[in-house]
Amino acid sequence: MGIIGFALLIIIVIASALLGSWVFLSDRKSKINIWFGLIAITIALWNIFAYIGYNSTDTAQSVTYFRLNFIAVCFYFIAFYEFTNFFPVKSRRNSVFINLPIVATLLYFAGVSIYTDKIIKDVYIPAPGKLVMDMGEYGNYFYVFTILLTIYIVYVLLKENATLSKVNQDQVRLFLVGTFIYAICNAIFSIGTSFVYTQNYNYTQLGDFSGIFFLGFTAYAIIKNHLFDVKSAIVRSVTYALVLSVLAFIYLLAASLISILFNKSLASPEQIVIGVSTGLILAFAFQPIRMFFDKVTNRVFYKDRYSREDFYAQISETLNDATDLRSLLEQVSNEIGDTLKSEQTFFFINTSDGHYVTAGTPNHRDLPKLDAVKIGEYCNTNSNAIVASSLEPDNAIRRLMLSHRIEIILPLIKSDAIIGYLCLGEHQVSRYTERDVRVINAIADELVIAVQHALAVQEIRELNATLQQRIDNATRELRASNQVLRQLDKDKDEFVSMASHQLRTPLTSIKGYISMILDGDAGEISDMQKQFLDKVSISSERMVRLIDDFLNVSRIQTGKFIIDKHPVDLIKVVAQEIDGLRQNATAHSLTLEYNPPASLPLIDIDEGKVRQVIMNFIDNAIYYSHENTAVTVSLVRLGNTVSFAVKDTGIGVPVNERADLFTKFYRASNARKQRPDGTGVGLYLAKKIIDAHGGKVMFESSEGQGSTFGFSLPLPVEPPAA
Repeated sequence: MGIIGFALLIIIVIASALLGSWVFLSDRKSKINIWFGLIAITIALWNIFAYIGYNSTDTAQSVTYFRLNFIAVCFYFIAFYEFTNFFPVKSRRNSVFINLPIVATLLYFAGVSIYTDKIIKDVYIPAPGKLVMDMGEYGNYFYVFTILLTIYIVYVLLKENATLSKVNQDQVRLFLVGTFIYAICNAIFSIGTSFVYTQNYNYTQLGDFSGIFFLGFTAYAIIKNHLFDVKSAIVRSVTYALVLSVLAFIYLLAASLISILFNKSLASPEQIVIGVSTGLILAFAFQPIRMFFDKVTNRVFYKDRYSREDFYAQISETLNDATDLRSLLEQVSNEIGDTLKSEQTFFFINTSDGHYVTAGTPNHRDLPKLDAVKIGEYCNTNSNAIVASSLEPDNAIRRLMLSHRIEIILPLIKSDAIIGYLCLGEHQVSRYTERDVRVINAIADELVIAVQHALAVQEIRELNATLQQRIDNATRELRASNQVLRQLDKDKDEFVSMASHQLRTPLTSIKGYISMILDGDAGEISDMQKQFLDKVSISSERMVRLIDDFLNVSRIQTGKFIIDKHPVDLIKVVAQEIDGLRQNATAHSLTLEYNPPASLPLIDIDEGKVRQVIMNFIDNAIYYSHENTAVTVSLVRLGNTVSFAVKDTGIGVPVNERADLFTKFYRASNARKQRPDGTGVGLYLAKKIIDAHGGKVMFESSEGQGSTFGFSLPLPVEPPAA
């Protein structure tokens, strides 16, 4: 086959060596990578020894290389069998009772070949281009054994193919196609030509070279379905191979054109100079050409490839934007699923209340709580992702994952406790690479932080919702209680009003009869009787005023409090009230001082109600003042207002109790001690009456030194003089 045969040998040897090295170096701990690397190396050695044996003119040397070739074939089948033992799931398929006899038989054939002539006896070269190989007695046994072994391997792969994932099925299909073509070509050219063409090595050697088909289909499986994670190395090599090929073509084209133009051989000085110049030009053109093929190969081989930096940035943005737990899980699942081409992506998150939340891409499968517990027991505190295809076939977790069509599980661990899992289904296109697994592991911590934050936000929202519900319930209860209290207050007001009306009638009669007795209508009375009757009259008068106060409070509560204004001489009203209270003041050893103004205009007021306020202020001053002191009453005009004030030198009001002084039923602590029988409605009613007249209540006090109570009312506006 001459130059063509040598070129094919170089291609297959280089391809085998490169592919075997790439696969082995990509994961030197993986058994499937190790055995595939040995397959590639044995194919290269197989072809090298066969080529030397076919092209050697020394028969003894040919026998030696053919025997070495045979040994390489034996080790090829050992590597091929062991490779399929782990392919495509990366876990041992057959037991030692099957493996040991097969490997021992192949090693036996290899030993027989190197030390005896029972496989290859001798080689004859009857004429140039002709080669006759005398096979030993074990030669046919070896062919039968290897054919049966190949059939057995194909049968096992086809039998298990139905239980594999779609990606693994595609890998097996491509691998079997390459194996089938390799086996057929070997059978036709290596075995068949020994009978048809009497060992013409120009044809038999094609059987050895057909290993390029096996390597080609396997390489395609590597690139398309990620059988091994060596795409980066392949693409770089393909790029540089294309660059070198283009440069070589340009150089040869230029050299040929120069040779034709100058009609000289390439060894002439002119052609050497021109060759050097061409080399310099090609050197300058190398980088642009390389960049061009980088783009082309990236477009072909990396059409599904993603940028890790862009992926991390997008995940970080999604994790920072979303706070709702379910929305966060769905967005992140869609982002991961779209980038890594997973059939399904979902989260399983444990919550603090013993329940769990699951969310992810549409139509994802649910992971039962019991299965999640089993996965947690298997993971313990191992934070690395679990890949189903890397587990042993009899592993319970692998079977569990396959039952849910899950290929990758990433435990989410916080403080040595598993808070949940990120689950990825099978790859839609091929299979996950080690790069994909590293990317998933890299985002684990960020996912944990985001999930913890979302769980905390969810707990706060649930707490707020619970608190709001409790507040609503408490509000309803308070409203119901308030309604009851309102009704009770209404009933109380009605009772007070009714009782006050009922008490006022007999008190009026009592007051009238006492007055008649004091006037002598019932006969003469003694001084002592008069003294007793005066006290009864004062008490009855006080009782009448108290009943009037309660009636007015009741009217205020029921909205029936009416101010009936008419012009009143306030100077006269104050004087009358002072005269009516002098007897009470004298009884308490007090004097009332009052200097009325010369004149005041008539003022529109409700005389009865304002009298009640005036009387209340003076009466309080009498009761809370010290004996042998004076109570000063003043009535003055201040601009457009009239001011009334009562000043005493009594007990005063504590500072911390002044804010509540004018509220209903409130009494200062020292007032309760001084006068236990007080009601606390006088000042409240006084403020309501003055406010209803558009006036203001005045109050000053110094505890232990006395107080000043009063009010100011607006005077009518006088028309301007004509």
